Amino acid sequence: MYAIIETGGKQHRVTPGEVVALEKVPGDAGAQVAFDNVLMVSTDKGLTVGQPHVAGAKVIATIVEQFRAKKILVFKKKRRKKYRRTQGHRQYHTRVRIDSITA
Repeated sequence: MYAIIETGGKQHRVTPGEVVALEKVPGDAGAQVAFDNVLMVSTDKGLTVGQPHVAGAKVIATIVEQFRAKKILVFKKKRRKKYRRTQGHRQYHTRVRIDSITA
C-alpha cells in the first residue's frame, strides 16, 4: 500500500512505516500531522487516482524532527563589472514517519 501526497509544492510517494523528509510542517517532535492533499492511493483492491485529490483519503504521520538542510551557496556575478555577491541559504525541513494511509 502506498500513496502520493502533495506538500510544500512537491509530490512524495509514501508507504506506512517510512520516514520522509518534507518541506517544513508546523509542529513539535512527537506531534501527529494529517495530510489531506492525497493525489493517488494504491491498495490491494486497486489504484485510486484523484481529480485532482482523492476524496476522503488521508495520510497520518508523526513528526520525528525539525531540521535545516545543508547550506547552498547563491553566487551572483556580472562579468567585467566587478560585481560579485555570495549568499548562503539553509532550507527548513521536517522529518516525518508515516503511520497510516486511509482511502
